Amino acid sequence: MTVSDTLYARTKPYARDSSWKSWWCILSTAFLLAAAAAGTLSPLPLIGRIVCSVLAGLLIVRLFVIYHDQQHRAILPKSRLAAIFMRLTGIFLLCPNAVWRSSHDYHHSHNCKLLSANIGSFPIMTREQYRQTPAGERFLYLFMRHPLLILFGYISVFLFGMVILPFFKSPRKNIDCVPAFLLHGAIAVWLAVHFGWLALGLTLLLPFFIASAIGAYLFYAQHNFPGVILKDKEGWTYEGAALESSSHLKTNPLMTWFTGNIGYHHIHHLNHRVPFYRLPELYRDIPELRQARTTSLHPLEIFRCLRLKVWCVETQKMVGVRGL
Repeated sequence: MTVSDTLYARTKPYARDSSWKSWWCILSTAFLLAAAAAGTLSPLPLIGRIVCSVLAGLLIVRLFVIYHDQQHRAILPKSRLAAIFMRLTGIFLLCPNAVWRSSHDYHHSHNCKLLSANIGSFPIMTREQYRQTPAGERFLYLFMRHPLLILFGYISVFLFGMVILPFFKSPRKNIDCVPAFLLHGAIAVWLAVHFGWLALGLTLLLPFFIASAIGAYLFYAQHNFPGVILKDKEGWTYEGAALESSSHLKTNPLMTWFTGNIGYHHIHHLNHRVPFYRLPELYRDIPELRQARTTSLHPLEIFRCLRLKVWCVETQKMVGVRGL
């Protein structure tokens, strides 16, 4: 038995949810999000409405993490009501469950595996591949990893990447993409007509802009960070990808709450059936899990992650492309 196998076995007792706690997390987050959205439409001073808008964006991040956990069947795996509620939540979040499950399941099975398809993750080329790739393909590769694409994740990652493109690739399989697109369009028109353009911006656009930018960056930084280890198909293992290729993103207590403990991403990849609210407990109880490679939301750490572009086989490090 390998060390990683031993660690996985030790995580199994934690892979049990508490139904009341799971429902409390879902309902309290949904209530707070509804209250924040209502605050953006209230007669509060403009600064108060902006605060509510930002708060709504952060609560969307938390709701997304809860949705992500339910899709992994880490919480409420046998609840039909939770499955229905979360299917509707996925439509609202521009992450229809068919699209999310197919791409995210692939990601968990191929995380940081060189020469695999970039489904559910940002593409990674080796330095040699990048050098041999035609200019047009190199431009597209860098565009898909560009900070502006992450910043405008509402349009690029979610609306286009999770809704429009999957539907046109497989309309019958991804039929939930239609109500997701129509719902956001309908909300936008309703807000603009009945409450004005400022309400449209504060109630819909700014919250989803904030949530999508944070979500897209979390997708990126979880597997693109200084110290990440990538393997080819022969050297790749599930446990190794969890412990060596997934970051522990450290955040302050407030952001830890808003991001639903997703910063403990190395533990999530080791055992995705552990509920998000039990990840800190597992981190405290198993010392080996505290040795993971870390990053944070500090601007310097964000810069260090975003400058990484290609994998250097010789140095076994992610590097930039300047000078290539």
